[in-house]
Amino acid sequence: MAVGVSTEMGSDRNKQYNGRVTKYVILSCMVAAMGGFLFGYDLGISGGVTSMEPFLKKFFPKVYRRMKEDTSISNYCKYDSMLLTLFTSSLYIAGLVASFFASSITSAFGRKPSILIGGATFLAGTALGAAAANIYMLIFARVLLGVGVGFANQAVPLYMSEMAPARYRGAITNGFHLCVHLGILYANLINFGTEKIKGGSGWRISLAMGAIPALVLTIGSFFLPETPNSLIQRAVDSQKAKLVLRRVRGTADVQVELDDLIKASSVSKTLSHHPLPQILQRKYRPQFTMAIAIPFFQQLTGINVIAFYAPLLFRTIGLGESAALLSVVLTGLVGTCSEFITILTVDKIGRRPLFMIGGILMFIPQLAVGAIMASKLGDHTELMTKGYAYSVLVLICVYVCGFAISWGPLAWLVPSEIFQLEVRSIGQSINVALGLMFTFVIAQTFLAMLCHLKAGIFFFFGGWVFVMTGFVYFLLPETKNVPIEKMDRIWREHWFWKRFVGEEEGAGNQ
Repeated sequence: MAVGVSTEMGSDRNKQYNGRVTKYVILSCMVAAMGGFLFGYDLGISGGVTSMEPFLKKFFPKVYRRMKEDTSISNYCKYDSMLLTLFTSSLYIAGLVASFFASSITSAFGRKPSILIGGATFLAGTALGAAAANIYMLIFARVLLGVGVGFANQAVPLYMSEMAPARYRGAITNGFHLCVHLGILYANLINFGTEKIKGGSGWRISLAMGAIPALVLTIGSFFLPETPNSLIQRAVDSQKAKLVLRRVRGTADVQVELDDLIKASSVSKTLSHHPLPQILQRKYRPQFTMAIAIPFFQQLTGINVIAFYAPLLFRTIGLGESAALLSVVLTGLVGTCSEFITILTVDKIGRRPLFMIGGILMFIPQLAVGAIMASKLGDHTELMTKGYAYSVLVLICVYVCGFAISWGPLAWLVPSEIFQLEVRSIGQSINVALGLMFTFVIAQTFLAMLCHLKAGIFFFFGGWVFVMTGFVYFLLPETKNVPIEKMDRIWREHWFWKRFVGEEEGAGNQ
C-alpha cells in the first residue's frame, strides 16, 4: 500500500509558513482560472453544434443524409465520420504542439505571458469559427482554439498552485477544474438556447460566445501578478519576489517560505539547463511516470465521450435534438455541483480517498449503461423506450459525479504540485501535451469505436477505470498539506518509489 507523508512532517512545516488566503490570491486565481473555463467551453460546445442539423447540413452533408434518410445503417454508426471527428479532435493536436512552446515561454518569461497568449489566441479562434464559410475555415479556427488551450492549460494550473498557500493549495487549484465544468455548463446552456433559433444560424452564436471568457482572460492577464516562484526562478529580483509574497500571503513574515523558494531555485540552477533530458533522470522517475500515467488514465475514464459526443449519444438512444441538448445541460449541472464537494474536502480527506470513491462511482454506472444498451438498443430501427433512455441519463449523471470528484480535478491538481522547481515547467508541459494527445486519440476514434464495439464501448472504459483505481491505490502517494517546495519527500517515503529516489539524491533537492 502507498505510504503518504507523515502528518507530523506536513503540519510542522506548515506552521512555519505564515499567511492566509487573501483577496489578492482569490482574485488573481479567479482570473487565471478562466483558462479552465475556455477549455470547458470548448469541450461542451463542439458536441452540441455537431448535433445541430443546420451545422451538419452545411459542413457534413454526408452525415446529415445518413442520419435523416439511410435506415440501413446501424444506430451506432450514423455519426461515424472521420471528417466530423476531425472537427472535434484537431483542436487537441494543435494544443499538444502549443503546450511545448508554452513550456519554454513559461520558464523563460513567466506564467503571465503564456496565459495572455492563450487568451488572445482563443479569442481569434472564436471569431474565425463563428464566421466560417467552409470546412477549411472551421478546422483552422479549431487549430487556433487548440493553441489557446495548449498555452492556458500549461500555465494556469502552475500559476494557481504557486500562488496558493500550501494548506489550501488543493481547494484553490481545483478552481481550475471547477471552471472547466462551468465552461461546459455555459456551452451546454448556449447550445440548448441557440438550437431553437430560426434560420439555422444558432451554431454561429454558439461558436462566437467563447469570445466572452476569452476576453476576460486576455484583459485580466495584464493585471495578474507574476508568481514568487517564477520571479525567483528567473532571477528577476528576490526583493520583488518578497514583496509579492508578502502581498499574496497578507503578512510581512514570509522569510521561511521565501528561503525555501530561493533554496529550491538555487538547486535547480546547479542542474542541467536542458529540462527534457533532466526529467528523464532516475531520481525524477516517479514524477515522470505520473506525468504520463495521469493524463493517459484520465482520458480512459471515457469522460470525453460524454463531453464531446453526449448529444449524439443521447440522440442515438432515442432522444430528440432538444431533449438531447437539455440532457447534456443536466449532466453539466451535476458535474459542476460535484466539483464543490472536491473543493471542500480535498485538503481535509486527501487526494487518494477521492480517487477511490470516484473510481467506484464511475465503474458501476459504465457497466450498467453498457448492459442496458446491449439489451435494449437495436442496430437499426429499434430504439430504446423513453424509460430506458432516461435510465441511461441517470446513470451517466452518477458517472459524471464520480469523475467530477476524482479524475476530473485531481488529474490537474496532482501534476501541478508534484514536480520540483527545476522540472516543474517541462513536467507540466508533458502532462498537458500527453493529455491533449490522448484526448485527440479518443475524440478521433470514438465514433468509429462506437460503431464497431457498440455497447461494448462502456465495458471497455469501465475496465480501464478498474485498472486506474488500482494504480492510484498502490503507486500514488498522498500529497495533502505537503508544501510544494518539499514535495520530493513523499517519494522517498513511498514503499515503491523510494528505490528510485534514494535518501542522498532526495536530500540534495531540499
